[in-house]
Parts: sequence; C-alpha cells; structure tokens
Amino acid sequence: MVSYTIMILAVISDIHGNTDALVRVLADADLSRFDEMVCLGDVIGYGPEPNEAIRLIRERNIPTVMGNHELGVAECYYMDHLNPIACQSLLITIKMLSGESLNFVNGLEHFLVSHDSRFVHGFPPDSPTTYMFEISNMKMKNIFGQYKERLCFTGHTHNPEIVEFDGDFVVRTLLKRGVINLDKDKRYIINAGSVGQPRDGDNHAKYLIWDTADDTIEVKYVPYDIDSVVNKIIKAGLPAFNARRLM
Repeated sequence: MVSYTIMILAVISDIHGNTDALVRVLADADLSRFDEMVCLGDVIGYGPEPNEAIRLIRERNIPTVMGNHELGVAECYYMDHLNPIACQSLLITIKMLSGESLNFVNGLEHFLVSHDSRFVHGFPPDSPTTYMFEISNMKMKNIFGQYKERLCFTGHTHNPEIVEFDGDFVVRTLLKRGVINLDKDKRYIINAGSVGQPRDGDNHAKYLIWDTADDTIEVKYVPYDIDSVVNKIIKAGLPAFNARRLM
C-alpha cells in the first residue's frame, strides 16, 4: 500500500461472494467520498458470486489481505481446519473461480501496513485464522507488544468490535451503528464486521469509515436484497445453511 496522509479510510471485510451486498456497500461508501478503501479478506466462500466479488475488488484496485477462505484455496492443507459446511462451500467456490481470480487469491499477503495502521484478516500481527474471541485479555496485552501500529483493523468474526489498550488495561466493546471517538493516547484493534454475512444479530451489510482528521470510527449499516442472494445460493448448489445465515 502507498503511504500518504488521508482523511477518510473505508474498511470492508468478509464479503464471502455476496456481490449484491458488496455493490450496495461500495455505493454507500462512495457517498462518503473516501480517499482509500482496504479489504480485510474473505472475499470468497459461502456466497454465490466469488468471481464477481473479486472482479469488483480488482477493478477498484482495493488493497486486500488474505482471509482464511483464501488461505484454503492457496494452501490446501488448511481445508482440513475448516468446519464441514465451510469446507463444502469452498470446494464449490474453487470450481467457480477463473484463472485470474485464482491468481488474485494466491497473490494476497497476510497483512498490510499503512497510515500507522495494520490490516489483517484474523488477528495481529499477521494471522488469517485466529479469531478475536480466542484471545484472553492477558494475551491481548502481550500481542500489542508484537507490532507498533496504533490501530489494527481485523475481520474474521463477522461481528463489529473494538479493543482499546491504554498500556495497562484492555477493554472490549461490541460496536453498533454510529460514530465513536478514538483516544490519541490509546491503541486499538477494530473488527470491521462483515459485508456479506453479518453474525451480530442484524442482517444489514456492514463496514467501517475511519475519519483520520476527527479520529473517529463509524459503523455503517447498508440494506441490500437478501432474498436475491438466498436464491442465488440455492441455485449455485451451495449449502442451504449459507442462505439461512443471511436472514
């Protein structure tokens, strides 16, 4: 990623082949007149249009890190670590991917750094597979010592959340729609939730806007045509569970 001063950064994650949701999120983000967008991985998996999702990411030149579903494509050993539905979905997804899409997936890095921020799918410093909820507060304090950036943006859990660290104490808070103010003297790990398959009890597509001038994070909720995606999932022969999870 190119390092330069920006005013507005949009962060998206966990699209999971849900192009309908991605299109609506991109349109909503355009209204924010963001300066840069970053994708935290899992562009593919679960959803019916992985090629189309990758195409939109590539057309917009959105810097993207490797998610665990991309890892399952790039490193076949990881398929053994996925749950049965995720594994079945990914096997179907791989058959949908073009050569260009496969090259895109295989070329992804495990993390990116820019604007005094780190971007990783799972958990810092560079894991595509570790979930935030797996990390105790004590271990969290140690992990903050393993990288230097003030902010780290993650995905993977599909659940917006913020972790703040003042050098002594770790505080975790679930994020809801709206704006929160950051403290310049604290460091943060911020989970962007999911564009394509939210799991926080609200089925709107979600993404973040970081205003670097005001030092605020806004959680954006975006409606899209869920029924259309449900029908596409069933038509594609993907597990019906993937469709039910969108409702």
